[in-house]
Parts: sequence; structure tokens; C-alpha cells
Amino acid sequence: MKLEGSYDVRAPRSKVWAAFLDPEILRQAIPGCEKLELVGGDEYKATLKIGVAAVKGTFEGKVRLLDKKAPDSYRLAAEGSGGPGFVRADTLITLSDAEGGTRVSYSADVQIGGLIAGVGQRMLGGVSKMMADQFFNRMTELLTS
Repeated sequence: MKLEGSYDVRAPRSKVWAAFLDPEILRQAIPGCEKLELVGGDEYKATLKIGVAAVKGTFEGKVRLLDKKAPDSYRLAAEGSGGPGFVRADTLITLSDAEGGTRVSYSADVQIGGLIAGVGQRMLGGVSKMMADQFFNRMTELLTS
């Protein structure tokens, strides 16, 4: 599944870049994230509680930040598994100047398997978009408060 989008955040690019690399800010912004801890270098261990339709569960996984080109772009490789199945994502995140702040664009290739994959592509796409909206709205709140 391919996911793409962009959001404008009302904060300077250097501040947005720093926030996107701060585990505590990310933990607060990621929907369902219960734990996000640095385990070394640019690798994090994560615990998320996620529900899609009737399929709910806890995912344990890891997130790695790769190809960092401050303050322009980086790649985020994530994988997690739990009762409802597994998720793997490879996402390119790009920051650019926008009127009144920073435009954050993302392009992700996502693989989903197990029970959660049975929910169907259309619903997963909608849920993914909703979670991205929640993440960026919360990130904007954290950056502008």
C-alpha cells in the first residue's frame, strides 16, 4: 500500500526538524504510542495500541532513522508485530519552506499482514489518513504551544 501526503506546520524548519527527531515529542504526537525509547544510534523501540474496525491490539516494534540530510529529509523504516498481525513501512519524509512555516511531505510504502490485513485496503487507507491527520495536528500543537 502506498501512502502520500503533505502538511503545513506553522513553525520554522529547524524547529520542525528537531521535533521530528525528538523521541518524547514523537511519543506524544503518534496516535496510540505508549512507549518510544532510544536503543542506540538512530534506532528506537516502540509500543503502540492500535485499533482498526474490530481488530485491536498492541504492536511492539522498532523504528530506524536513515539517510538524514538535515534539515531537508530522512528515511524512516518501521516494523512492528502483535496479536493483530504485522506492519512494515519505509517512509521518506521531506521538509521544505512554506508560507508561514514548514511543509512536511511523506511518501510511504506500507506492508500489512495477519488479521489486520483482512480489514481491507480501503478501510486501512482511510484509517492511515486519519492517523496521519491526528499526528500532524498534535505535532503542530506541540510545536506552537
